Amino acid sequence: MLHIKYIFSNLFILLLTLGCQPDLLETIPNDRVSSDIFWETESDAEFAANAVYPTLDGLNLVTYDGITDLLHSNRPFSSDLEIERGLIAADNGRFLNEWDAAYTAIRRTNDFMDNVDRVENADPEVINRLKGEVMTIRAYHYIKLAMLYGDVPLITTGIGIEEGRTVDRTPVAEIWNFIAEELDQAAEWLPLENGARVSKGAANALKARAMLFAGRFDEAAEAASRVMDSGVYSLYSSYYDMFQYEGEGNEEVILDRQYAGGINTHNIYTVLAPWSQIGGSNGSQYVPTSKMVDMYEMSNGKAIDEAGSGFDPFNPYENRDPRLKYSIFVKGIELPDGDIYDPTPGGGGSDPVGETVYATSTGFNVRKYVDEEDFENPSNSGLNIIILRYAEVLLTYAEAKIELGEIDQSVYDAINTVRQRPGVEMPLLTQSEASSQSEMREAVRKERAVELAFEGLRLFDIRRWQIADEVMQGIPKGMRYVEDGQVKQVELTGVDRNFNAERDYLWAIPQRERELNPNLSQNPNW
Repeated sequence: MLHIKYIFSNLFILLLTLGCQPDLLETIPNDRVSSDIFWETESDAEFAANAVYPTLDGLNLVTYDGITDLLHSNRPFSSDLEIERGLIAADNGRFLNEWDAAYTAIRRTNDFMDNVDRVENADPEVINRLKGEVMTIRAYHYIKLAMLYGDVPLITTGIGIEEGRTVDRTPVAEIWNFIAEELDQAAEWLPLENGARVSKGAANALKARAMLFAGRFDEAAEAASRVMDSGVYSLYSSYYDMFQYEGEGNEEVILDRQYAGGINTHNIYTVLAPWSQIGGSNGSQYVPTSKMVDMYEMSNGKAIDEAGSGFDPFNPYENRDPRLKYSIFVKGIELPDGDIYDPTPGGGGSDPVGETVYATSTGFNVRKYVDEEDFENPSNSGLNIIILRYAEVLLTYAEAKIELGEIDQSVYDAINTVRQRPGVEMPLLTQSEASSQSEMREAVRKERAVELAFEGLRLFDIRRWQIADEVMQGIPKGMRYVEDGQVKQVELTGVDRNFNAERDYLWAIPQRERELNPNLSQNPNW
């Protein structure tokens, strides 16, 4: 009994003490950063801006091209293969993953913008610079959403769960207006050079891309011109090295996703490299098609099927645009382990077609971003992934001017600067070869395909050009090879591509999102 009285006596004293100290239980959590002690210094603002950068795409960029005519998704039963074949519904995992990733990033950027002005006694230039960086990244994600889904909710401040269940889709024209205004303001606040961070050039280059996608060609040309006139960027001297460790941070890169081996890594090597260089179930997850390979001109500037090109079907990869072998493993190229790439079916080489379900099914492999330094530790790549580079800006300027009907010498100069890069040095495009709008349109589209291959832009290009229903049909083909003295070509007979022009130019709003929010209408025919 005395023991019980002692306990109650101490409990009464404790309660009395707490009653006299009303703030004692209002503690700040020590397992995470609390908003009660954050947003006080410039360092806090910079840390918060840094947290937005990892939302930029890295390896994901290649997977966009993986569902176009340039690549084939080389894994059975993958959601990307379902998209490639047109066997998809609104509950496709890729649709939901892209939506979730973009809006997770936007939530993070909105949190920054909602709170950064709470920082007191900060240098306004620093705060505005950080705002410009974050606004550019937010615009980046809205560009993807607009191109993938069309009308999407435009959310620019933090919202709660219940509000998230009632938001409506915003007309895509308003999304493009927001992107343009956002990037103009960001460019005003950002410096010309900003180290590895988002710069004025990145904001302007991204606006050029966005306005090209939106069909607002005058604004696209103007934004591209601002980048070109800045004098900050030029083409790098080696197309191949640009996508290797050797070329990181070169003068052509406007924005990239930064990585570091052993600290912040990715596994692009295990996704793209030939199966022989990794083994197991890795490698060759996306493989180039013959449609991609055939786009590369002969070294004399002629298409392979053009009279006088000199194309030899018995030696199909010789005397071609050098970017072919810089971008794609074709027969005869040295592999990271020192062996020679040979995918000839039944030929006993390094990567014969059909050797395993994981080996290349087309006879080609992506070479961009496959660096031999990653061979020993392929899942630990620290190779930076390029998001924006100067060659794209030049081609954006040229295409915008062509669509405006303003085909002058500056258009030829922009295209030829890309074609004449050291180590590429393809023949100049001249007025005698292409002068009309349709001829120039074809020329710049082909140039975009080969110059920017596997960099995540083709999916958006074939949609805005309204050619996806042409190029994404039928059985994909692969390498040409010689058997019994005859030229044969690999065909993926088990893969029949299909693109429904009445449905597939926009992805479905993910089914799960519509179940959570009935206000989200669905795109046509889904």
